[in-house]
Amino acid sequence: MKSNHLLTAFLTMTLLVGCKSKKEDQEVKTATPNIVLFFVDDMGWQDTSVPFWDKTTEFNELYHTPNMERLAKEGMKFTQAYATAVCTPTRVSLMTGMNAARHRVTNWTLKKDQLQPMEVNHKTLSFPEWNVNGLSPVAGIDKAVHATILPQLLQEAGYFTIHTGKAHFGAIGTPGEDPLNIGFDVNIAGHAAGAPESYYGTENFGNGKKGKEEWAVPGLEKYHGKDINLTEALTIEAKEAMDIAGNKKEPFFLYMSHYAVHIPIMADDRFVQKYYDMGIDSTEAKYASLVEGMDKSLGDIMDYLEEKKLAENTIILFMSDNGGLSVHARGGEKNTHNKPLNSGKGSAYEGGIREPMIVKWPGKVTPNSVSKEQVIIEDFYPSILEMAGIKKATTIQEVDGLSFVPALTDTTFNNSERPLFWHYPNEWGPSGPGIGASSTVRLGDWKYIYYHKDGKMELFNLKEDIGETKNLIDQKPEKGKELAKVLSDHLRKVNAQMPAHKSTGKQVAFPDELL
Repeated sequence: MKSNHLLTAFLTMTLLVGCKSKKEDQEVKTATPNIVLFFVDDMGWQDTSVPFWDKTTEFNELYHTPNMERLAKEGMKFTQAYATAVCTPTRVSLMTGMNAARHRVTNWTLKKDQLQPMEVNHKTLSFPEWNVNGLSPVAGIDKAVHATILPQLLQEAGYFTIHTGKAHFGAIGTPGEDPLNIGFDVNIAGHAAGAPESYYGTENFGNGKKGKEEWAVPGLEKYHGKDINLTEALTIEAKEAMDIAGNKKEPFFLYMSHYAVHIPIMADDRFVQKYYDMGIDSTEAKYASLVEGMDKSLGDIMDYLEEKKLAENTIILFMSDNGGLSVHARGGEKNTHNKPLNSGKGSAYEGGIREPMIVKWPGKVTPNSVSKEQVIIEDFYPSILEMAGIKKATTIQEVDGLSFVPALTDTTFNNSERPLFWHYPNEWGPSGPGIGASSTVRLGDWKYIYYHKDGKMELFNLKEDIGETKNLIDQKPEKGKELAKVLSDHLRKVNAQMPAHKSTGKQVAFPDELL
């Protein structure tokens, strides 16, 4: 009998220890935060009812984004957040932590091994052989940057990684075109192209159109022929993918990368009528409906997290990949859609690179707070790794980004004397203010732009002149020289590519060589 009592006690203790161990494991998993990166395509700083300036503007009053307002109330709004002027460079910087000058995917990608036609045919500049094949998870791919990619590190750390929507990481026929090759467990509708052929399920999202195959959105066949918008279809699929993570009891990283609000500007029929009723330009009414459709998706994701009781353990980051389109395809006056910022997508001016950014981190970020910290897209890489608890990650590449986590937890944090860099030795195509091959630095309140075509230099004080209307290069020559040297030193350090003059064959000079 005594031995039976001892055996029962031993089994009871073993069971209790086992239960405790399982409970501890569960608590460890719960402590690992889910991460949602809600990434919007071509959304400008002003394309929202949330003001990212010190005052509300007419654009803020036009757009209806109640879920962005909700997110801002629950998190921190960044008023000086930056990306690059066009899409693929931003996405590669996001996924690698590298500045565009270093990774050399400095323009948008599509065709393997091919420069863009507007670069080949440029009248005065010969453009460098930049990394036209984009991002590569493996070595040995010509004209591609090989790096340790963000979702790979998250996957290795136990995250269930979900890609939803636009990818645009690598050219057609390269490993980087498929998100499954770069560390994502699930790929929903991502491929090499950077725009949808159609937003409409009734048009099969562009599938079946002759000559348009490369732009057709893949993998959403179950919605073909249905009256559903692409933004809504992607949201439904994202929620189903998060369910998979829940069933596996794994933390998830959701990269919710919408095709909206990129062209083609096609009305989201759920929302467009009220904008028509306002009497605004019909193209702008359609554009506003795309914005609102994107915002509904954000709300649906937030609602899902609350319904599943995941909201308190989920970080949400909201960001756009470049400034709002303004030079073509929009209604109304060109280059005015991001005012008070100058110009738009493709431009070195603020309208091309300044973005709406919000971060919600329950228990860490003070709700309804604002940060004036200057952050740039490559900062997301180390920041997300830090949020995920991944310390001392080993990477193939040198990481340029700095974590903005200190700014999230300390509103007095100030790193404004750190320079931010942009490098675009390319040709985008359209003509407009600040558009063209250029290199740029921001240091504190000062911003310096150097144009490769003619050596023109511009200097602005953004604190006093957010619209970049007063070029101070002649009035402040010493400040111009200082920033030209900071920029030139960076370009040399990362071995940045520069165009050459067709007339002489000589490489465009670094800016400090002209002063």
